[in-house]
Amino acid sequence: MKHDGQAVDWQQVRRVLVVKLRHHGDVLLTTPVLRAIKQQYPHIEVDALVYDETHDMLADNPHLTQLHTIKKSRALGGGWAKFKYEITLWRSLKARRYDVLINLTEHNRGALLARTLAPRWSISQDGPFSRTYKRSFTHLFRPQFGNNRHAVERNLDGLRVLGLYPAEADKGLLLVPGAAAEQKITALLAAHQLQAKQFIVVHPGSRWAYKAWPARQVAGLIDRLQHDGHRIVLTGSPDAAERELVNQVLAQLKQRDTVVDLVGQLSLRELGACIAASRLLFGVDSVPMHMAAALQTPSVALFGPSGHIEWAPWRAPHTLVYQDMSCRPCGMKGCGDSGYSECLATLPVDMAYAAVVRQLQKEHA
Repeated sequence: MKHDGQAVDWQQVRRVLVVKLRHHGDVLLTTPVLRAIKQQYPHIEVDALVYDETHDMLADNPHLTQLHTIKKSRALGGGWAKFKYEITLWRSLKARRYDVLINLTEHNRGALLARTLAPRWSISQDGPFSRTYKRSFTHLFRPQFGNNRHAVERNLDGLRVLGLYPAEADKGLLLVPGAAAEQKITALLAAHQLQAKQFIVVHPGSRWAYKAWPARQVAGLIDRLQHDGHRIVLTGSPDAAERELVNQVLAQLKQRDTVVDLVGQLSLRELGACIAASRLLFGVDSVPMHMAAALQTPSVALFGPSGHIEWAPWRAPHTLVYQDMSCRPCGMKGCGDSGYSECLATLPVDMAYAAVVRQLQKEHA
């Protein structure tokens, strides 16, 4: 295949495959791409391919026809099981006879699919990739990094290069928690004598420890919020490190017994339903922040090494908290990739508390 800058004739397109093999938040940030295609060309069937663990970010998305997932070898029980699974997956994809493939991840699988599925048009981002990788696609687009443009707009550039220009109304995120998740959260709230929009969700952890705020500061913030009369719900993944972080928070609270601890008890969709029912989410640069944006729940988000312009809550009420340090955002895994982020470790409780108060006051502005 050769690079061709000509626009796609979308009236001739029947099926599109969008590939995003990244983490949960990255997958959620592709939902405007799905919406933009479907809104402008309702006749097109839009499919997506993501990792199995991120499935819930697109589950029941009304703009999708089929959602395909990739499972990792350890989840399948070994190499032979992985091979059989991959063959079945490839046959399912091949049977769809895609006209367009949009690869939104710098991943060799996208190039392999472009060659083996042979869509008429295929696109991926340009960059320091091999000649073979680049020649696998009919179109390439040059992404803009450097904390000067949001990741959603970067994803949408993959459509613009193909001649599809998203309408402003189609750029919002979309997350569907589902009826089962909503029913479970309703029951949990009732059990803890909580009412919808009368509590704050605090999600202090992240799969990346260098993005987390120290337990001492988290506890200090919760103490001040409880003093103001707010009910607090703590959430987090079942990961042992997140559980330990929350245990440290709980151990330092003045009113531990009044905090509702749901860490490790909720699925992703149930977490979404919990965030949707809350008054505000307080957390860090992680997937719950993006989920809150998709659900239009106000949020206060702490940013350390990562870019606050590139990854901020998208088109939803929010307040960002970060220190004005010459080294941030560095985009590294902590200072010098050490796993320790000074810009977060030294971020004072007063700054975070003031941000929460400001965000809550906006409700009445």
